[in-house]
Amino acid sequence: MIRNLAFVCLVTVLAGCGRPDGEAAPPPPPPAISIDDLAAEYLYLELAMGEIDKAHVDAYFGPASVREKAREDAPDLAAIRAAATSLREELESRLAAAQALQRQPGDYGSLTDGTFTARLRGLIARLRALDVRIAINLGEAPAFDDESKALFMAAAPDYDAAHFEEILGRIDALLPGDADLSVRVNAFREQFVIPVDRLPAVFDEAMAECRRRTLEHIELPANESFTIEYVTDKPWSGYNWYQGGSKSLIQINTELPIFIERAVDLGCHEGYPGHHTYNALLEKNLVNEAGWSEFSLYPLFSPMSLIAEGTANYGIELAFPGDERLEYETEVLFPLAGLDAKLADTYYELLGLLAELNYAGNEAARDYLNGDIDADAAADWLVRYALNSPERAAQRVRFVDAYRSYVINYNLGKDMVADYIERGDADHAERWARFEAMLSSPILPDAL
Repeated sequence: MIRNLAFVCLVTVLAGCGRPDGEAAPPPPPPAISIDDLAAEYLYLELAMGEIDKAHVDAYFGPASVREKAREDAPDLAAIRAAATSLREELESRLAAAQALQRQPGDYGSLTDGTFTARLRGLIARLRALDVRIAINLGEAPAFDDESKALFMAAAPDYDAAHFEEILGRIDALLPGDADLSVRVNAFREQFVIPVDRLPAVFDEAMAECRRRTLEHIELPANESFTIEYVTDKPWSGYNWYQGGSKSLIQINTELPIFIERAVDLGCHEGYPGHHTYNALLEKNLVNEAGWSEFSLYPLFSPMSLIAEGTANYGIELAFPGDERLEYETEVLFPLAGLDAKLADTYYELLGLLAELNYAGNEAARDYLNGDIDADAAADWLVRYALNSPERAAQRVRFVDAYRSYVINYNLGKDMVADYIERGDADHAERWARFEAMLSSPILPDAL
């Protein structure tokens, strides 16, 4: 049984007090279980959960023996929940003891004094999220906003249809016509689809440029690398599967047409300075140097994901500020894709307006998961208010089925990261410095 740290400290102090002459000293207390041992217990529980919920563990590069034990033991959800609750209570007790000794959390951007409590808080937050994910698997899903707050420490703003109608009016003025607005928008966008046979050349170039720009500001491990695969039949457009050792497998879903701007989007988001960079820096700074083994595992449904997705999306604008993206894409990527750039200005104006509709996806997910609308109605909302094609709307509903309130991490996460990085009128160099510090630290969303 895990022993309370405060209790162990108290017993140790009392052991030095006076006692009646001739009375034998009591045996010394057993040594306290270290935080590293508790982190190993945590890894076991997350890996056991991953054996039941296949989407739960996004990456693991820790000891294979821990995963093997989780597979051999095969605890059920009830057993995982009971053990996770016990572990969380132990960690909460240690946190309270540390805070009573005025050991407050230090600077999340560096591994200096005070990070003991930061580590405890991070483990506690992960275990709370694990409990919610267990509840979902048991059919006890909370309401959408309650779920996102419990898993990701944040809830997205709630917008009504009128909010999106105003933006739709501006898009209608940009692309006038008699057909439904969604039809007009998607017909216009078809001119900017990357031909399938040109995808590798376009993505290789975009990824290389994203990497080049990132390396101007962030030093990455010398052995870092990635592999790209093109896949189909997935609910997402791209995915980074971090392998450990500063290596990633990046998969691009070609099931639906890929627009030209998605090359830079996915190159930055999945690679540089996004997920690949984030995981490589966490492995280097927290696992290898600080010895925090819990960061050898990325639990997808945890506060870590708001930071991961928020930084990955913010990193696009950081790497390509101002007009640099339009210039790069029209001068380099358009020719590689065989696309005509004469309507590029209108296209990028449209993309800016479509970005303002981003939260429409959250509204569809919220109403759908709360049971207020069905899957068909959610897809219809995405066609009307996010201007998705019917095929892309159906894919997004599949994503919500698989990942639920995770959708908030992309837009709300980006907005929270942007507010944090840009506060105080930070210049471009300072933004990169803050961004790197965030990617290298155990920061939680509540710090944003």
